[in-house]
Amino acid sequence: MAKSPEEPEISVESLVLHATDNRVAQLTLNRPESLNAITPDQRERIIQLLSAASADPEIGAVVLTGTGRGFCAGADLRGGAGAAERVPGDVARTIRLGAQRLVAAVLDCEKPVIAAVNGTAAGLGAHLALACDLVLAAESARFIEVFVRRALVPDGGGAYLLPRLIGPHRAKELMFFGNALSAPDAERLGLVNRVVPDEELTKTARAWAERLASGPTRTLALTKQLVNASLEADRATSFAAEAAAQEINMTTRDAQEGLRAFVERRSPDFRGR
Repeated sequence: MAKSPEEPEISVESLVLHATDNRVAQLTLNRPESLNAITPDQRERIIQLLSAASADPEIGAVVLTGTGRGFCAGADLRGGAGAAERVPGDVARTIRLGAQRLVAAVLDCEKPVIAAVNGTAAGLGAHLALACDLVLAAESARFIEVFVRRALVPDGGGAYLLPRLIGPHRAKELMFFGNALSAPDAERLGLVNRVVPDEELTKTARAWAERLASGPTRTLALTKQLVNASLEADRATSFAAEAAAQEINMTTRDAQEGLRAFVERRSPDFRGR
């Protein structure tokens, strides 16, 4: 349906705020009236920005957060409510090209990604947070495997992520019952690195991101790749990957600087290269 002349056009840039400062890129979901439920346009914008962060040598870390009371309430399903006849394969294709691509973009980003969970993270929103390398949560944050409440199978990589983070029994408990998990309980289970007072979330996320951004960027990228790949590999494969990564890493300027600084007993001057 065409927009009426008086209805304002909303740009996707205003729905995913993007700012870069001191080598930190901050991506902020900005649909507070819907608890930041993600639209397809927003999803594509986030994927684009994460890809750009990977390729930009001037970015050393990424922070992902939301405005208002919600981090992300999941995918915005309202657009599909009036869908016509489904053709077999449509749903699988939608998940593969949509939610799974979004979560993969976080996992594959070559810079550390910090989730600053400011409120409710439900469904795909929970998986978006848990795919990040580090997870900070405000005391008011909640994590909800909401799918079972709608008679839906978890998507967005949930059945892949959760068992690897907390084991299959805990993962099934969360997914079978769909109960809201408080931030302190999420921390206790190992889903969250740290819980902070709501008013300290932004400051803490910024401090963590700036510390990462001032570090050896390529080393962090290789470390992220090694850890993520180790979850799928046997010992021999992991050890071989580790040796290869160290070989590659030793060609970087930062690795050479780090060794020189150690020998000279001074603080290293990393440049992210």
